[in-house]
Parts: sequence; C-alpha cells; structure tokens
Amino acid sequence: MRFQAAVLHSYEDPFTVEEVALRTEPAADEILVEIAGTGMCRTDLAVRRSAGRSPLPAVLGHEGAGVVVRTGSGPDTTIDVGDHVVLSFDSCGHCRNCRGAAPAYCDSFASLNLFGGREEVPPRLTDATGKALAPRWFGQSSFAEYALVPARNAVRVDPALPIELLGPLGCGFLTGAGAVLNTFGAGPGDTLTVLGAGAVGLAAVMAATAAGALTVAVDRHPQRLALAERFGAIALPAGTAGLPERIRRLTDGGAQYALDTTASAPLINNALQALRPTGSLGLVARLHTALPLEPGTLDRGRSIRHICEGDAVPGLLIPRLTGLWQAGRFPFDQLIRTYPLADINEAERDCDAGRVVKPVLLPERTSR
Repeated sequence: MRFQAAVLHSYEDPFTVEEVALRTEPAADEILVEIAGTGMCRTDLAVRRSAGRSPLPAVLGHEGAGVVVRTGSGPDTTIDVGDHVVLSFDSCGHCRNCRGAAPAYCDSFASLNLFGGREEVPPRLTDATGKALAPRWFGQSSFAEYALVPARNAVRVDPALPIELLGPLGCGFLTGAGAVLNTFGAGPGDTLTVLGAGAVGLAAVMAATAAGALTVAVDRHPQRLALAERFGAIALPAGTAGLPERIRRLTDGGAQYALDTTASAPLINNALQALRPTGSLGLVARLHTALPLEPGTLDRGRSIRHICEGDAVPGLLIPRLTGLWQAGRFPFDQLIRTYPLADINEAERDCDAGRVVKPVLLPERTSR
C-alpha cells in the first residue's frame, strides 16, 4: 500500500511530504486507520533536540484520529471497520502499571513511544526507494494518510463528532485536562494555578472551569492570556511583580493545585510559593536543566510530582472530554487551526513562533 506521509530525514532539515509504502497487513492486535486529522504536538518537534535517540528517518505524529479501514484477523481486536477512533499513546498492556490502570507509566513507555519501538525485518514502512522508515512514533506515526496502530491505542468516538479535529484529545488536551480531572481531582471550590497557556495549559483551564474550580493562568503572551480569560481563568502576565503574593490573594490564601507546562525554574518556584499548605504542584514539561528550589517552598505538606499523559486511561478520559465538548463545556476546537499535510513545515513554524496554539494537519487522499 502506497500513500503520502511527512518524513523527517534529519534533525536539522524540514519535513518532506513524499510517497511511502506500507508492506504489512494488520496483525491480530492491530488496526489500519485512514487518518482524518493529526495534531502537531511540541513533543513531535522536540525530536530535533533528542540528541539522536529518536531514530531517523521517521514518520512522526501522535495525535491522530480517523476511520478504521482494516483490522487484524485474530480475536484481540475489538474495534471494527468503519469505527471512528482517536489514537493515543502506546503501552505494553501487561506490566504492573498497565494492569493497574496507569498505562502512561508503562515499563516500556520510552521504547514504545519515543526511542524506537519494535525492530522489524523486513521493515513495515519504507520510502519510495525501499529504505526503512521508523514507523512507530507513539505507536502511530500519524503524519500520514494512514497509520497502522495497536488496537489498544485507539478509542472509539461518536461518528457524529468532527473526527478531523479530535486527534489532540489523544495527547496534548488529554494531558492538561487529565492533570486537573485525574491527578488533582479538582472540583467546586478548589483553586488552581496554570503556568503556561499553550495547548496543555489551556486544556487544563477549560477542564478546571468545567469542574467548577477557580483558576489563575500565567503566561508571557497577551493573546494566550486573553484565551485563558475567555475560558474562565484569571489571567496574570508572567512578569507580574510579586507574582506569588498576587496568586495567594486571588486564591484566598494560596492555590491548592498548580500545573507547570513551562519547565521554567523561576515560574516553578513562584507556583510553589503560591501554594497553600498541603498544596500540590504537577510538572508536565520535561526539565532540561537543574531545578533549584527556593528555601521553604516544600514546607508544610506541599508536594511536587511529574504527571505523564494526564494520568489518563485514554478510553475513559477521551469520551469524557468529547461529552464535555458536546455540552459546550470544553471548547477545545477554538484552539485549533487546520493545515493541509503538505503545509506541515508552515505549521511547525507557526507553532514555534506562537502564532497558533494547536495545529492540526489534514491529509489529502492520494493513496493507492
């Protein structure tokens, strides 16, 4: 099977949209999905800074959504041809954390999603010359017209929903909303600080508003602070003088929860200083430098932890989020700008420059 995909050949060069060949049929636990749309996540772009650990050339993309066109022949696949599905991250399904409903902390998460996955001979995905392409980015490689994925990565959704817009629910929006709804379990009367009003941070704001929590959003971009206000948050510029004290006043003595999406050590310390006693800070961005903490920031029962993929079981959280969207309480579509897959490099430039919160790439149908 031949179709178009965006291939990253080197860490420095742009994507090239070219013909690729899929040389295998779905295994018993796999499905073939015709991609309707794929979100571009900053984790896709971070491959350029991965110091060679993510194999290239590769087809990236891990916020795919589409329609199932083929399934494996065995009994392990419960998804049918014609189902509309959102694709999420890969997991082994049998380690202790997977069995304990914590697939984001799968023992094999890094190898399955980031640094190679399973090696196959002969390769399942090749370029037009027959050269192997890394085909399992987050179990998807969905910057393409089609993706061959493990069935456990896929979550059925209502076919009446706009499937081309739903892909970001599999990672970016799932992460922000899951941190609020799963990790923190925020509800009416709770208070939350969100640092960074990008896709993850704004999803957290929307989820907190839907849950009835009061949210303070901090960012350096005025246009993103305006979005946070639209979704129900109190907006504060990142450079606000006396930021922790301002947050404490706005949250009646300190926020119970804080979510950092920036990996900025000064902002993380500000958030910790603005927590009430027993407050919790969650980190979702990868730290690339040491994190020195100011004295006293973890006193009086305050805690800090990393949150991966919103502590989500995708099959539970994604339907919850689509239900909130249908009720007008999680308007994630307002963060999306669509691009043809052929314009992937323009989408990357706009994402890097902050001109768009969540690019979604729409493939054109040229397969054969």
